[in-house]
Amino acid sequence: MDPRPERTGSREIRRANLSRVLRHVHEDGPASRAELTRRTGLSRSTIADLVGSLEAAGLVVEGDPAAAGGVGRPSPVVHPSADVVAIGVGVELDAVTLAVVGLGGAVEHRIRHEYEREPSAAATVEIVGRLVDGLERALSGSRVLGIGAAVPGLVSTADGLVRMAPHAGWVDEPIAQLLAARTGLPAFADNDANLGAAAESTFGAGRGLASLVYLHGGPSGIGSGVRLGGRAPTSANGFAAELGHTLVDPRGEACRCGATGCLETEVRFDLLLDVLGQERLDLRDVSASLRRAASPAVDAFVAEQLRRLAVGLRNAVNAFDPEAIVLGGFLGALFEEQPETLLDALRAQLMPPLAESLVVVRGALGEDRLLIGAAELALRDLLDDPLGG
Repeated sequence: MDPRPERTGSREIRRANLSRVLRHVHEDGPASRAELTRRTGLSRSTIADLVGSLEAAGLVVEGDPAAAGGVGRPSPVVHPSADVVAIGVGVELDAVTLAVVGLGGAVEHRIRHEYEREPSAAATVEIVGRLVDGLERALSGSRVLGIGAAVPGLVSTADGLVRMAPHAGWVDEPIAQLLAARTGLPAFADNDANLGAAAESTFGAGRGLASLVYLHGGPSGIGSGVRLGGRAPTSANGFAAELGHTLVDPRGEACRCGATGCLETEVRFDLLLDVLGQERLDLRDVSASLRRAASPAVDAFVAEQLRRLAVGLRNAVNAFDPEAIVLGGFLGALFEEQPETLLDALRAQLMPPLAESLVVVRGALGEDRLLIGAAELALRDLLDDPLGG
């Protein structure tokens, strides 16, 4: 009898178990061996063996035992290694932002580079390359797994090709290939809102939910990501759920996509900047700026923007019936100012069973969510196969 199939099966089982343990520590935070045993259903000896292998590979470290509260020796706590990192990049109309993101979603060394006009894809990659070069000392001693880019537009995740980014005029730009050539790192790219949805599902407001709709509002427009059954839905070309281009006003303005009255032409960051009297604004500072500028005129503007947003969200709720709608970017800031305005306008447009269970929340990860989601692209292979075969 040929023993190779059995050995192959055992290797696959071990690989899957290593992935399970590392994902628990990565997604749920530090855990004792005893907790990992309970979560996975594996035996204590198996967990000890798996943790030992992950620690030998430099992927986890064991710290002081959790405080003793019961009988027996307390179990050591397993932490994700701080030395294993990826670089996340967020591309916007007015700036590119970069951060080093470690296992566990920890964001460090966040850098924002602003520009007057969005550069070409090649020039954007050169900006990112210079920022990465500047991190050489900070990354000394770290294991850098790759770089991921969050791009507002239609992005082919298979090869990181930006098929279309209307805000920048990019068409068929191989952004991942360009980043790999410039940085020497494995590189990946995806739509920014898809990555925001993934990050919020894993670490933020969508954690534990099987379904959600995420909308991100930024200088480049409104993007969206959907999770159904815990996963992104499959579509013909991988460009599902472009909710920023759903119809809100048939008599509205022409959109860069070629249509008229899209959600992202009716709810816009540049309009908000005008009301706030700002030329540019980091999305992290929108809430504070709204509070400082509070007035009847600002309140009226926010209310009208939220009512228009409700029309777009109606389409999302009717199409997907999600457990929650998560709002990020300036949309989250507008919602936080007047949550009942949005909720009342949305409920008024929905069938009662859908309205009764409706949940709308602001994203929990702040403006780091796109960077975390982008970095996850580079961490994906490691999480699937921690020891590399």
